[in-house]
Amino acid sequence: MRNLKLVLAYDGSEFSGWQVQPDAATIQGTLASAIGRVTGEKVLPQGSGRTDAGVHALAQVATFSTESPIPTENLVKALNDILPAAIRVLEVGEAAADFHARKSARAKTYRYRMYRGTICPPFLARYVWHYPYPLDEDAMRAAAGLVVGEHDFTSFAALDPERGRDEGEVTNVRHIFRSSWQRDGDELVYSVRGSGFLHHMVRNLVGTFVLVGKGTLKASDIERILEARNRSAAGATAPASGLYLVGVEY
Repeated sequence: MRNLKLVLAYDGSEFSGWQVQPDAATIQGTLASAIGRVTGEKVLPQGSGRTDAGVHALAQVATFSTESPIPTENLVKALNDILPAAIRVLEVGEAAADFHARKSARAKTYRYRMYRGTICPPFLARYVWHYPYPLDEDAMRAAAGLVVGEHDFTSFAALDPERGRDEGEVTNVRHIFRSSWQRDGDELVYSVRGSGFLHHMVRNLVGTFVLVGKGTLKASDIERILEARNRSAAGATAPASGLYLVGVEY
């Protein structure tokens, strides 16, 4: 039995998220089907985390076990021949028997793209949040820095009893190593690297930072919102289209 590690990139626009669902196109389900067609085995690849509907990935990691002798380089070609163009297998490698895409992860990086121009190009619309309205971007940068460190992020976690807490953990405490906004031409880009993330956490952070940019909240309110440990204390959830899983560290 081999334990294989896959690195995937995907456009999440047309998918109902990562996790397999009945009667819905998902990344996990589509990948499982492709693996089955190539190996003849019924497997359910495990991802590093469950990206939501409409969320994209530059380097999602998945693992699955197989008895197939197909060389890893041939698997890359065979899977990409079957998968839709919106999902690409970037690499396949042999992993240790105890390696698990989710349980072995030590850090993840996400990126969120806001398009600030007056008119959003049609070819960008699926991949950004178009927000052409006035924002104090310096205030948003100050607010972003206040979530660095170890905090209870309950205020930024979606209230979803069906899904439960990310990665099956019983705590909403996470360690954020980096949190910053940067201008890139007409885009304002948020980058965050942390030990792990709760359901909708990055999008809820972005939605709250936008309230700071609008002047509805002050940067100093971030500490109060964290201490409240109440979802209603934070801002609305930003659209999925601007969010990307950039990479996973082990």
